[in-house]
Amino acid sequence: MPERTAQAQWNGDLRGGSGRLRLGSGAFEGAYSFSSRFENGTGTNPEELIAAAHAGCFSMATAAGLSKAGFTPESVATKATVHLTSVSGGFAISRIDLDMEADVPGIDEAKFLEIAQGAKAGCIVSKALAAVPEITLNARLRQKTA
Repeated sequence: MPERTAQAQWNGDLRGGSGRLRLGSGAFEGAYSFSSRFENGTGTNPEELIAAAHAGCFSMATAAGLSKAGFTPESVATKATVHLTSVSGGFAISRIDLDMEADVPGIDEAKFLEIAQGAKAGCIVSKALAAVPEITLNARLRQKTA
């Protein structure tokens, strides 16, 4: 299996410094800072990248689960929200919310939710984030009208 890499460069102290993050594939490179991480400043941050990884992994895991069960998803769209919380001694990721919507012809709601829960538990990134106290899932099946 391939190995994935990313690089980070930080210059200066925590509050006044700044850095750059770069994916090994070259698909993304961006600035990050104290302000973009712990406030609402411009740039990215590690938690935003974790959210992107989790949303992507979960969407793919859901599509795989649906396909394995005999359903062909038209689309699976997930927004992941990573909650960074101040705790004694620093900060922690206290919760991740997965909010997913999918178009899946021919599936009923109960089977869809069962597959989505399985994808949440089996997603590689969910497994890697097992130390996060809570990962929630709000899965919605979009019903097309004729």
